[in-house]
Amino acid sequence: MTDVPFMEPQRAAPPGHTPVLLAETLAALQPHSGGRYLDGTFGGGGHTRALLAASAPAGWVLALDADPAAIARGAALVAEFGDRLTLREGNFSNLADYARETGFAPLDGVLLDLGLSSYQLADSARGFSFNSDGPLDMRFGPGAITTAADLVNTLPEDELANLIFTYGEDRWARRIARAIVRHRASAPFTTTAQLAAVVARAVPAGRGSKIHPATRTFQALRIAVNRELDVLEAALAGALDVLAPGGRLAVISFHSLEDRIVKQFIRREATDCLCPPATPVCVCGHRATVRPVERKGIRAGEAEIAANPRSRSATLRVAEKLP
Repeated sequence: MTDVPFMEPQRAAPPGHTPVLLAETLAALQPHSGGRYLDGTFGGGGHTRALLAASAPAGWVLALDADPAAIARGAALVAEFGDRLTLREGNFSNLADYARETGFAPLDGVLLDLGLSSYQLADSARGFSFNSDGPLDMRFGPGAITTAADLVNTLPEDELANLIFTYGEDRWARRIARAIVRHRASAPFTTTAQLAAVVARAVPAGRGSKIHPATRTFQALRIAVNRELDVLEAALAGALDVLAPGGRLAVISFHSLEDRIVKQFIRREATDCLCPPATPVCVCGHRATVRPVERKGIRAGEAEIAANPRSRSATLRVAEKLP
């Protein structure tokens, strides 16, 4: 794998950094004074700040982030809210361990905002965006070893095509993989601009898509680099483990792969028996542990979408732990 040091992100706040579905998230979690809450994706700190404000004067928030720069930015919030806020650098797949280690468990609410923060997108050194040229990195934090450059430069063509199709849901995955392999035969990929240009040339023009041809490929690589779907499964299970009876789980997802995992998790945990329909008597012993707070995902309204276009693809799902 490429020996690339983890790039320290920029410190300046990008313009338009706004937490998504903020009012809906607070309504779902119902923060109150004395409550204990966990924000598994601190990011820009918008949701954490709102949870602290809504749970004043005696509510506590434990905020996690795999990105050390996000935790460093949180120092300003610690100065403002004091010991009501605890910050930890770490992946939310281990949120149950962090909740217990810090004395937060059992929790009254857990929030997972699965989108990239504006800080990460705005920093070209992180390689998440093709809007400005930068190294092909895409790691959320230094714990990830593999970079996006490693994947595009070393994976066999079939594996690369399957990755782009599975995680990017791109119908042109095989053409894109073929173009990548052809290009890297003469020179390895090192920057986002190189990759975006090759993908754009591989995708047939004039198909009416409103997004850049490389969008889905970049999404797929980011998911693979950070094992996002695997860690999401672990985080959901961990949240259920440390929620108090009546505590709520709120998850904001930004693409269908994430949302499908969250929806299926809630549906499964809200069901008493998971045996196949033909089984005459339950043998699995599974019992419902949550109830869905709403049957359909909560989406941003027109006003929020107009003010913050990133909210257009966001879906909020909420579940409450049963006694």
